[in-house]
Amino acid sequence: MLQVNKHPGTSSYEKEELKGFSRSMAELQWLLLILVILYFFIPIRPIDNHDGLILTMVCYSGFVLLFRYLNFQARESSMKLAMETWAMVSFITIVLWYTGKVDSPLLNLYLLVIIACAITLGKIMTLLEVALIACCYLYMGYSTYSEALFAPQTFTTLMAKFSPFLLVAYVTSMLAADILQAKKRITLLSQTDDLTGLLNMRAFNLVLEKEIARAARYAQQFTVIMIDVDGLKNVNDRYGHTTGSRLIRIIAQSIKECVRTSDVLARYGGDEFVIMMAHTSTEHARTAAERIRTAVNNTAFDMKGVRIASTVSVGIASFPECVQDAAEVLDKADIALYQSKQGGRNKVTYYDKAMENIAVYA
Repeated sequence: MLQVNKHPGTSSYEKEELKGFSRSMAELQWLLLILVILYFFIPIRPIDNHDGLILTMVCYSGFVLLFRYLNFQARESSMKLAMETWAMVSFITIVLWYTGKVDSPLLNLYLLVIIACAITLGKIMTLLEVALIACCYLYMGYSTYSEALFAPQTFTTLMAKFSPFLLVAYVTSMLAADILQAKKRITLLSQTDDLTGLLNMRAFNLVLEKEIARAARYAQQFTVIMIDVDGLKNVNDRYGHTTGSRLIRIIAQSIKECVRTSDVLARYGGDEFVIMMAHTSTEHARTAAERIRTAVNNTAFDMKGVRIASTVSVGIASFPECVQDAAEVLDKADIALYQSKQGGRNKVTYYDKAMENIAVYA
């Protein structure tokens, strides 16, 4: 069964998030280049090497164009974002080298990289990025002050100038981590059934759509099992909805214990559950369904001296064994479920290949 922390929409959400980060990174790269160009034409202090700075800007522009817009490593990934931040650090370091090194007015450009890294790549990568920037900063300091760099007064002064970078890195990475946790929590709540902790209908449909597309493309076998709790309305009417909710939770746990870790189990409605079993035939699914039916049949709890128990009716449909169109598997499983309920409940029914011919197992 798919665990609660493995959400079907998570991968697609992460892809969209990476695309958003990538767009922001592109804008940040151009902003960085524009700031350097503006400084080139309106310098606060003399530029040590005009030709070197021009060549650096041209090379960095070429890198951005090639890396981002000419389909180099077109698929967005965290590694691609990291490589772009490394290029930004290299570009800024060379720019600082030509504009005053540790005394350059453009030193704060490093903050752009630190903030971008904290938001997009997390704490660990941010720490590594800050360490890289610190190495570049100290190297420029050594080039400027030579051995005098390690004199207490000089070193303290340089570290005082660098301390805001550490503070920004810490605060930004902490805020980014909190935002990420909040997003994960929201995703969890949007895809999880409150009562049972299982996936909800929306999350299950996302999984099923992907499985249907995969099955249609590669002719892979899969099976859907639909489960309906028998007599839940009577339990709610006689003993109250609190008792009915408790019964649903207990039945959900019984079903959960009967399926494999690779199966996707969800609460599909008020009294319905559904299971998607990849690479599973009707016969194997029927064995699992019988195991579920028996487990639920043997499950009960005491409510003020009254034994509360129920049974389940089950419908099964498989592609391509019984259903020729992968997109119809869920509907056919529902038809089989209806036949189980019509046939007396507490039964397992599979949808047969022959049109509406239904085989029923007591």
